Amino acid sequence: MELAVGSTNPVKIDAVERTLERYEPTVTAVDVASGVAEQPRSIEETVTGAENRARRALAATDADYGVGLEGGVARLDGTPGLSLIMWGAVTDGDRTARGGGPTVRLPDGIAERVADGAELGPVMDDRLGTDGIAEADGAAGVLTDGLTNRTHALGEAVASAFGPFVTDYYDTDD
Repeated sequence: MELAVGSTNPVKIDAVERTLERYEPTVTAVDVASGVAEQPRSIEETVTGAENRARRALAATDADYGVGLEGGVARLDGTPGLSLIMWGAVTDGDRTARGGGPTVRLPDGIAERVADGAELGPVMDDRLGTDGIAEADGAAGVLTDGLTNRTHALGEAVASAFGPFVTDYYDTDD
């Protein structure tokens, strides 16, 4: 299985490789633009970024599938505060499937800074005194005390988006 991942972020590449390990993928990282803001601020914008990354990565290679991953923030109906969200998209050029990863509510102080226009990664780095948290455990890892991390969270989005390509359940009317 040849995969083109629309990012050079090592966490995103690792998430794809680990999640799809049993298919023995060959993964090529492709530096493509998401076509959305650096910090997507809605489900729609986050999904669009993932779709754009998947399509652009596939178009730039001879891979079987393009995979796009995007993290964003959104206010969700029925839940308080601002949440970290993660979405994945997979395309084979004809079909595109999408899948979400975990949703993690942001602490109020962090959410306020992000709502005022800051990007989550740098806000987390500032809060933690780190550099590059988005290429490590990510906010998901820090905010769950390691119960998950960015690699696993993005992997869930990959798995959810890949379902229609690896099962027959989406091709039936049952």
